[in-house]
Amino acid sequence: MRSLFSSRERRLYLGGQTVSLLGDRVLFLAMGIWTKTLTGSNGAAGLTFFFFVAPSLLAPLAGALVDRLPRRTFLILVNLATGLVVCSLVLVNGRGQVWLIYLVMFLYGASATVLSAGGSAMLTMLFASDELGSANAYLSTVGEGCRLFAPLAGAGLFVVIGGAALGLIDAATFFIAAASLAAISVKEAAAAGASSPWRSYVAAGVRHLVQNAPLRQMTAAVALAMLFAGLLESIGFAVVSQGLHRAPPFLGVLISAQGVGALAGALTAARIMRRIGAGGLIAAGLAVLALGVFAWTASDLALVIPGFILTGLGVPWLIIGYVTAIQRLTPMALQGRVDAAASFLLGTPQAVSIAAGAGLVTVVNYRILLALSAVVFAGAGLGLISRREQRPAFIEAAAASVAAASSAASSVD
Repeated sequence: MRSLFSSRERRLYLGGQTVSLLGDRVLFLAMGIWTKTLTGSNGAAGLTFFFFVAPSLLAPLAGALVDRLPRRTFLILVNLATGLVVCSLVLVNGRGQVWLIYLVMFLYGASATVLSAGGSAMLTMLFASDELGSANAYLSTVGEGCRLFAPLAGAGLFVVIGGAALGLIDAATFFIAAASLAAISVKEAAAAGASSPWRSYVAAGVRHLVQNAPLRQMTAAVALAMLFAGLLESIGFAVVSQGLHRAPPFLGVLISAQGVGALAGALTAARIMRRIGAGGLIAAGLAVLALGVFAWTASDLALVIPGFILTGLGVPWLIIGYVTAIQRLTPMALQGRVDAAASFLLGTPQAVSIAAGAGLVTVVNYRILLALSAVVFAGAGLGLISRREQRPAFIEAAAASVAAASSAASSVD
């Protein structure tokens, strides 16, 4: 872990991302609580997360921009613009401005899509291939570890100072991230294929995910899981109000419990992945997620809280395994487009799921939806781990081939 901070550029980049992740965690849940408070509707609160996820439909365009433009400069501008957008939350003063919360969350989601693609590419420029798992695990540890206190802090600060003030705090974290990027220097290769037709250039990321067997299988398993994971955004409010008979801000307590599991998942992901491979880590994450979600069906805190801890444990394993596989099995010139294509292929079913969940939770017993989701998660994990392309030896050989090709292309440049 110490080697992750071995250079000034690495320390600055990871430091800026740490601050930004903290701001995201504090604001995200508070926006759902704010909408629930203004409208009294679980569905309306769930739509807050739908508007955040919806921009992932435009992810291929974001990835093309990341690969075609100077990445560091582009990310600086996106961080600055997002900070200004979040500042507009000061204009929300009643139910009539809920649309503004939705608009901010939509633009926030668009920014997150760009920053995800660009951030993934930045990691491959700052870290060696065999360090990427640890770098992703560190960022996940920070992001998920914030769940130990950020949701409670966000819910508490929302009660004390309101959503507008929280927006200003989060905006400041984007400005800090922009400053950290401005302070580092990285060598960027010229954009490959920039003269090719725009449609072909944008589609290259999707083609890579489809043509690369391990990534194709991982994407299919995770996309299937995301088709049901989006239901959980609205169901969480139902678990609190209908299952546990608590007020909406109590969701912050459950999300903090989820953070305990997430921290454990992030801290152990890199070590487990070295033993069972990225595919095995994803499958294990899906299995644990299935167990956790099923426990949400209980009406007893003694079962629901462990369920949230288990879902927290499973998510980092799934995400870290998938993101690391993408980085290691993708040439440098395609990093932005492939990450963005993955966001599109996963975000589309998740957006559909969140939108459907906002309506389904009002007409279908949430326990039925949870049980169905648990079955799908378990099935996706079993299907993935049964494929020979997910064996660690197969993936290591493929990663070595990609690294050699990228090194050869870099020496030519």
